[in-house]
Amino acid sequence: MRIALVGGTGEIGEGLALRLGRDTAFELTIGSRDERKASDCADAYCRELRRHGVDRSIDAATNELAAEEATVVVLSVPPYYVTETVAAIESALDSETVLVSPAVGMSGDDDGVRYNPPPAGSVTELVVETAPDDVPVVGAFTNIPGARIANLDEPIDIDTPIVGDSSDAKETVCDVVSELRGIRAVDAGPLSNAAAVEALTPFLITLAQQNEGFADLGIKFV
Repeated sequence: MRIALVGGTGEIGEGLALRLGRDTAFELTIGSRDERKASDCADAYCRELRRHGVDRSIDAATNELAAEEATVVVLSVPPYYVTETVAAIESALDSETVLVSPAVGMSGDDDGVRYNPPPAGSVTELVVETAPDDVPVVGAFTNIPGARIANLDEPIDIDTPIVGDSSDAKETVCDVVSELRGIRAVDAGPLSNAAAVEALTPFLITLAQQNEGFADLGIKFV
């Protein structure tokens, strides 16, 4: 299986690339609008993996080419770039591609960070509206602290709720997550539950802001 981290040069892309690179044998491609930037980041991720005793290659390409070769495409972009990113890779997607959305719409003020979903109801549902009709969409990694998972020296024990209307697509994503040390996939039902899952992220950030020692919180269901 090949996994493309489209827009994989940011924080969540880096964290997923490093964890996938260390813990799995999946082929990985870092995508970016700028192929040179993708290549530079892929090289940096490989150097960090070698520092942890893992010698492997990570490919780099434009977003469209990265998606074209992949079974799972993760939209590792901020929510305000989701629509244009999906439009840019649309021709590379088909019914055999699982499109994964980890983005969350948020806004902040002096009282903390608040959930700010798009008119579609959630970023995941916005991806559904934007992607071709036959492409299955799964919401996953929405509550994962990017900086924390990018630190391979940091042990983690967190859950990621998975939402989607295709049971096969959710199973594919759960299979990927099952390979990652310290991250457990939890089936959170259909896409209509995406807003409830995404809203947990600004809540976690606000908790971290208001409480000392709560930085980079994740969630764990017990």
